[in-house]
Amino acid sequence: MLWEIDSNRSRVSFALRVMSITTTRGSFGTLQGQLHIDEQNPVNSWVEAEVDAASINTHNRMRDNHLRSNAFFAVKKYPTIAFKSTGVEHIGGSAYKVTGTLALLGTTKPVTFDVAYNAQSAGVDACADLTASATINRDDLGWNRLVHAAADKTASIEIALVAVQKVDSAYPRLT
Repeated sequence: MLWEIDSNRSRVSFALRVMSITTTRGSFGTLQGQLHIDEQNPVNSWVEAEVDAASINTHNRMRDNHLRSNAFFAVKKYPTIAFKSTGVEHIGGSAYKVTGTLALLGTTKPVTFDVAYNAQSAGVDACADLTASATINRDDLGWNRLVHAAADKTASIEIALVAVQKVDSAYPRLT
């Protein structure tokens, strides 16, 4: 089945240790994309999603503006952060591994998300609920190491995703 990510009910959040003392937490306010869920043969499933990099929110306006600058996300040059799956593996029960590529700052690197396929409803307002998490190495994604020496190399990503069923199963993928 083809599903469209519900931007109003989905969220991408992250956490990053800074100076080994505190953890900066934030989120991206705009997540969009689509996924195909094949429950009978999960290997045929896929997801393509992107966030608006400028929608970053750490609840600190000065920090958010700095993160949007060329020192970090360079949102004018790289307005989106995108994920495109390359494989889905059913681990057991509601657990899956979704492998794909993460495109950030003009660099594309592989990443694997641990995904829980929590629930699916049927009917006119059919929706699917999934959660996903991964840890990325910031150095792999093109950030200047000297500029970011105060923060840990790894950042955790958590996604709470709600998707609504698309009526037309021939709906094209984003790319």
